[in-house]
Amino acid sequence: MEPELPHPGRILLEDEELIEEEELWTDDTDADRSGWSCVSTDPFPCPAAACTFVADFMTAAHLVLVWEERDDPNLLRHAQRAKEVGRNPHVTEYQSSFGPSASYYAWEAAGRPVHGIRAR
Repeated sequence: MEPELPHPGRILLEDEELIEEEELWTDDTDADRSGWSCVSTDPFPCPAAACTFVADFMTAAHLVLVWEERDDPNLLRHAQRAKEVGRNPHVTEYQSSFGPSASYYAWEAAGRPVHGIRAR
C-alpha cells in the first residue's frame, strides 16, 4: 500500500498528539510570579449562568491574569477595555494572596478558556 499523498487544502499529520486543554492550562497556575503585574478592578461577577465567582482582578477561567512586564501592550489594552466598561482598573504588582494566577500568554496558548478551573 502506498502512502497517501497530500492534497491541496489538506494537512497530513504523521503523528497526532492530543493534549488535554485542562492540563495545559493548569500546569501554569503554580508558578512563582512575584514582581509580575496584574490589573485590579472593581468587583464584577462571572458572567456564566449560576456561577457565584466574583473577580477583583482581570481574570480568565477564575485565574488572575498576569504579565511579566508592567508596560506590556496586552496588559495596557485589557486595562483600557476595563476602563471603557467602568471597572476602574489599576495596574498593580501581583501577590499570591490575590489567588491563583496564569500568564496572559499561557492563557492565549491554551485557547483562551473563559470559565472555571479544576478544583484543587
